[in-house]
Amino acid sequence: MPGDPTPAPRATPRRLGVMAALHDELRAFLVQAARQAQTQAGQSGSGVPLAPETAGAGRPGFVPGTRTLAGRTFHSLRWQDLELVVVLSGIGKVATATTATLLADRFGVEAMVFTGVAGGLGAALQVGDVVVADALLQHDMDASPLFARHEVPLTGLTRFASDPALSNPLYQAAHGMLSAASHGVAPAVLQRFGLAQPRVHRGLVVSGDRFVATAGERERLMAAVPDALAVEMEGAAVAQVCHAFGLPLAVVRTVSDRADDSAAVDFPAFTAEVASPYSACVLGAWLNGLGREGRV
Repeated sequence: MPGDPTPAPRATPRRLGVMAALHDELRAFLVQAARQAQTQAGQSGSGVPLAPETAGAGRPGFVPGTRTLAGRTFHSLRWQDLELVVVLSGIGKVATATTATLLADRFGVEAMVFTGVAGGLGAALQVGDVVVADALLQHDMDASPLFARHEVPLTGLTRFASDPALSNPLYQAAHGMLSAASHGVAPAVLQRFGLAQPRVHRGLVVSGDRFVATAGERERLMAAVPDALAVEMEGAAVAQVCHAFGLPLAVVRTVSDRADDSAAVDFPAFTAEVASPYSACVLGAWLNGLGREGRV
């Protein structure tokens, strides 16, 4: 309406939680982030991490270093003017929800991003493609007849939306990475896995506590959720936690297989040699953009 004030742009989250389920999915990024933090510490003139900071409104202060909590090692480090808390979530929805809750409650993150691999479901997806989630759904959630199938009880939601202000630049970062000649991966590795022209997609990602690895399971899942692009075991759990805490979320996944009978073939090698450098390239470019913008 005329005269209504224009909403102020939302400040870019300064403290981000970065998660993946497997060490190989996160290894390259963690090395890159540690190198970035060391460079910044040297540029500060002290050669050591900057002093811990305090935070308002009851949010915990930021202390660079590592901390073990509930069997998880949390790495707190700086990336430009951003504060990152990087951690392995563990595999599956319960482990991941636990980790996400710790990030929100104990570390005071203002947003989360989840990276790693997924099985491709959409007809257009191929191994090596990247999916940025617009929404997330738990495909094994079924409390019917009390609630609609896939609806998370007492939320009224079946699908949890990702945050466009985070997901849009994440999509652009993934597109830029895949447009590069090597995608951050050695040419011999690209050839071995047949990754000729990988593409980036946006859409629905579904999660459940089962590794979908047969053609029959894939067909049943696609019949139940026809517009799902990819399937994994963690993203929708993070989305539910972020919804509860009012935190924005972005999810990016590399397609490691077609969620069929060949899903387990070379999975560890693909994760270590392709998905890990993919994640490092995409997240690095995305964080650089967030650090420059300051506002979204």
